[in-house]
Amino acid sequence: MGIKQVSRVLLRNIANLPGWRTHRKIVIIESDDWGSIRMPSKTTYNSLLEKGIKLTSNGTSIFNQYDSLESNNDLTALFETLSKFKDKNGNHPVFTPLCVVANPDFEKISNSGFEEYYYENFNETLLKYKGRENVYDLWLEGIRNKLFVPQFHGREHLNVAVWMKALKENDPDTHFAFNNGMWGFKNRHPHNISNQAAFELSDPTEITSQTAILADGLSVFKKLLGYKASYFVPPNGAINNRLELAASSAGIKYMYGERFQHESLGNGKTKIHWHYLGQKNKHSQIYLSRNCNFETSVDNRDWVNECLSSINTVFKWKKPAIINTHRVNYIGAIDPANRDKGIRNLNELLATVVKIWPDVEFMTSTDLGALIAKTRV
Repeated sequence: MGIKQVSRVLLRNIANLPGWRTHRKIVIIESDDWGSIRMPSKTTYNSLLEKGIKLTSNGTSIFNQYDSLESNNDLTALFETLSKFKDKNGNHPVFTPLCVVANPDFEKISNSGFEEYYYENFNETLLKYKGRENVYDLWLEGIRNKLFVPQFHGREHLNVAVWMKALKENDPDTHFAFNNGMWGFKNRHPHNISNQAAFELSDPTEITSQTAILADGLSVFKKLLGYKASYFVPPNGAINNRLELAASSAGIKYMYGERFQHESLGNGKTKIHWHYLGQKNKHSQIYLSRNCNFETSVDNRDWVNECLSSINTVFKWKKPAIINTHRVNYIGAIDPANRDKGIRNLNELLATVVKIWPDVEFMTSTDLGALIAKTRV
């Protein structure tokens, strides 16, 4: 075992010291970004590269290379895989997809001369993309069968204030990407705020508009899915903690808590907070923290065994395994081989989990939150 691997194992053990514990073998699968356009097509991806637009700080990005609005085939393949397995209680593995419920309405924004922002609901976006006509119904089917039970990631995966400012100032890269129906490239914000970071503050005064966006997004979520969201994971993790009150008022009981949260204060400033599983904030919201990774699109490492090792570690520390696995791993609209790889690895992971831990229990994030709330002293 090399030094890097030893360090990774040591840090993994240390990270699982604090927080809520249980003797039960609980597995949660959290997956961000569902509902967002991200990269509209391979043609758009190639056009941006040819234009010389940096798609991330290193020039490329797995999200821009492979991630796109989920298709009928993507969800069908995912649901078929999840349906193969059951836990000791007869429950299938279930994704907690952290979803956005809207995307920019490019036509209306353009028609306003880039003076006003408009959005369209997620189900309206689907109608503009081939092979997505059944996706909304598949979401609802996933909810009914408890295979795919969405929670809240934001109204859009977009920082409206930062993006609209760049459009109004005629930033050439922003307009080129806009004309190609996307926004998630390496932009030139003075404080390095990504267009993707919906709730990161460029200026402290933006807290008012972000509060309104949060409340509106949660309202759209309930309208589209028929229930209130109770768990909130901000896009890119960035948020000002004053938004926790607005989220609580709208029914959010559980917040994603990065172990070391860099709270966004505006003007390039941040404040560090330490979070752990089961911790409560002043609004009585419970923080949930991920402790396993399964990102098969990132590279060719052995993600199955790496994730199994993480699960084994957290179980030894009497913690639930909360797996972090983004939508990009299961998307084949741009490259079907990417989806095939992700589904194949997910199948192997789940088959091994139920074999090694026959007493495993699959839950949603909100199931876990409710259990922590019930048993927390």
